[in-house]
Amino acid sequence: MRASGVLLPISSLPSEYGIGTFSKEAYRFVDKLEEAGQSYWQILPLGPTGYGDSPYQSFSTFAGNPYYIDLEALMNEGLLTREELDACDFKDNDQYVNYEKIYFARFDILRKAYERSNIRENQDFVAFQEKNAFWLNDYALYMAVKNKFEGKAWIEWDMDIRMREAKALKAYRAELEDEITFYQFQQYLFAKQWKNLKDYANEKGIKIIGDIPIYVAFDGADSWSNPKLFQFDENYLPIAVAGCPPDAFSATGQLWGNPLYDWDYHKRTGYKWWIQRVQYCFEMYDVVRIDHFRGFDEYYSIPYGEETAVNGEWMPGPGYDLFKKLNSKLGDMEIIAEDLGFLTDTVLELLEQCGYPGMKILQFAFDSREDSDYLPHNYPKNCIVYTGTHDNDTLRGWYSVLSESDKKFAAEYMNTPEGAGENEILWDIIRLAMASVADTCIIPFQDYLDLGSEARINTPSTLGSNWEWRMGKDDFTTEVAERIKYLTKLYARLNEKEEEEEV
Repeated sequence: MRASGVLLPISSLPSEYGIGTFSKEAYRFVDKLEEAGQSYWQILPLGPTGYGDSPYQSFSTFAGNPYYIDLEALMNEGLLTREELDACDFKDNDQYVNYEKIYFARFDILRKAYERSNIRENQDFVAFQEKNAFWLNDYALYMAVKNKFEGKAWIEWDMDIRMREAKALKAYRAELEDEITFYQFQQYLFAKQWKNLKDYANEKGIKIIGDIPIYVAFDGADSWSNPKLFQFDENYLPIAVAGCPPDAFSATGQLWGNPLYDWDYHKRTGYKWWIQRVQYCFEMYDVVRIDHFRGFDEYYSIPYGEETAVNGEWMPGPGYDLFKKLNSKLGDMEIIAEDLGFLTDTVLELLEQCGYPGMKILQFAFDSREDSDYLPHNYPKNCIVYTGTHDNDTLRGWYSVLSESDKKFAAEYMNTPEGAGENEILWDIIRLAMASVADTCIIPFQDYLDLGSEARINTPSTLGSNWEWRMGKDDFTTEVAERIKYLTKLYARLNEKEEEEEV
């Protein structure tokens, strides 16, 4: 079934509180997606972020980001006052997130709400604690202890709690009981508000595409609470870490630093942790995009302590064995495989075995020197086409630095009239994605707004100025929705619900 949608992180939504949240603006965005005939809203990982603010380096693979909690909902519940919200300094402007201001304002205001909530007497909260105990207890303890140690990574904590000695765990749980409950309270609010927003989108016929990073952060609750899952030594230090080898874009490769999985241990446990993780993802989302799919076939292993990725080596991953187990436990799953970059024959075989759609990026297509798998005439139907991802520049930003020969090739490929303006060419690229045989087309919302590099979400391997861009509260106009809907209908991607109403 042909369909389309948009890519926009929750953080990029407009709101009065410095960052996008599960607020009335999020519900309005869903309404406009429905108006535009869309079937999907793709977001980025929703986990709590740490240093660098990247959603791909989260303190937990299960927890949600408390920045996304709608504060006005708490005001309406009587837990906060308008005066208290107005007194907070959340932002410099409405165009970019200031994470430092969010960090210092958000937790103070949430604590006020917590102290008035009498949450321990709330039966829904108690049920939430029980249902999510398998991750919630360790996450809340981890965050409480991390605060006690002034934000230090767990590897720098006192040895007894770092190594999770039973006596230390008991002592810290007693000492930090209130702080632990505060972090559980945040997760309860996040889960309740996210479920309400997702249910609202689903009622409109819009599915949520979530994103699961293959790796977890070293400084995170997952690696601290489950060290056996990873390639750690007897002191819980990594033996090797994740990254990518040197290539044409980076002479020294990419050193991500994430702990690598002990796949032999996972296999011995029947992949229990992965089953829990993926099952939880499908409670959060309708479709799951798995980042760095290649790592399940082979992963790049860099000795711990190396300053670059030069001295790494490829090691075998779990392959189809993992996905066979997931399928047997969870049934058919709507999964998108992030299969970008250099793909070996064995990765392609794994993708074919799984049957998951891969990704096609039009910004990678127009190289006048050679044919490309990213050109639409080479697409299979079972794929997802994008103009770009969160790691790409916007379409306008990308085109502004494209070589003249590649611009000429793009115009010839699309049969764009000679002398056409840049606006027409960029719209033709979006049209090309919509017209392709790919079952699903996802367009970053900045491309529909025709924004330049100022609206870029992330520049890989850089720190600062990433994950910050936000759309304006009046950007998603009726005119924009109608233009999106026109193409969506023209190329038979209209939301099924919308089609039924039009018949």
